[in-house]
Amino acid sequence: MSIDVHNETSTRIDPVELVALSEFVYAQMRVHSGADLAITLVDEAAMETLHVKWMDLPGPTDVMSFPMDELRPGREGERLQHGVLGDIVLCPSVAAAQASAAGHTLEEELLLLTTHGILHLLGYDHAEPEEERAMFDLQRQLLLTFLAGR
Repeated sequence: MSIDVHNETSTRIDPVELVALSEFVYAQMRVHSGADLAITLVDEAAMETLHVKWMDLPGPTDVMSFPMDELRPGREGERLQHGVLGDIVLCPSVAAAQASAAGHTLEEELLLLTTHGILHLLGYDHAEPEEERAMFDLQRQLLLTFLAGR
């Protein structure tokens, strides 16, 4: 399995924790353990460039996901598909502001955003109210279960 974390910022993060969370989400969502994932942390300028280029939206955002092989969650008894899950790009400075507003740590926010990003890579979306409810409920369940097991 290849889950790589690249920190291109001066923000101190624990890459081991991001990898452990990703492995946990893989297992819970029945993603092949060999599926490749890259998590990159960038500054606001780099995130804004990506946000404008790919979403045509101004300013930096907290997380962006770039799926590759369009892998989907596996089902019981089904052979799991191997491939490249994709890339997640996180912006720690945006995440820090959100963490402060929500009353939790930057680490917790980055774990939340990583979970969110993986779900996007697996085809989940939140454009419609029903989709949002389903995705955010699953995101919350995965994160809380991971945190409880630490």
